Amino acid sequence: MILVYVDDLLITGDNESMIAEAKEALHQQFNLKELGELKYFLETGLAGTKKANTPLESNSKLTSVEIDEAAGVTNDVVLNDVTAYQRLVGKLMYATITRPDISYAVQTLSQFMKMPKKSHLEVAHRVVRYLKGSVGQGIWMKPQGITDLICWCDFDWAACPNTRRSVTSYVIQLGGSLVS
Repeated sequence: MILVYVDDLLITGDNESMIAEAKEALHQQFNLKELGELKYFLETGLAGTKKANTPLESNSKLTSVEIDEAAGVTNDVVLNDVTAYQRLVGKLMYATITRPDISYAVQTLSQFMKMPKKSHLEVAHRVVRYLKGSVGQGIWMKPQGITDLICWCDFDWAACPNTRRSVTSYVIQLGGSLVS
């Protein structure tokens, strides 16, 4: 398996000779720098937490600081260190490449990168706990020929509590396999 993210590659598998063969083929075509064995992947410090069944709680609505101030909500504090939240959401964005089931939650969390609150961080941790509980899920292509493309879409009119804009979602299947 080769995981590609922009200009980084992660090559893994259970057959060392196939991994070496893939590396050699890539080296012949591209100027690569090998960084050695993988030391961590999506490290979040949540190894001991319990799993979540869904990436978001049902009907959860995340709001911005401005909306909270207008509504008089004062019990949800802004994070002192926003960089930890930003790094975690960045890692989750990376995970959406092979886990489209978390895309809605991650795009919602990414709207609060400038001034994240404690509730936003808690939801980001829930997404990580969901990933922990659903290891092995991802994009799987069926071995037979790809003959059909099926697209589904849905929208929720004025669902965003911050902007009152509509929220649209979609699912794309190629040959019966979820790809986006």
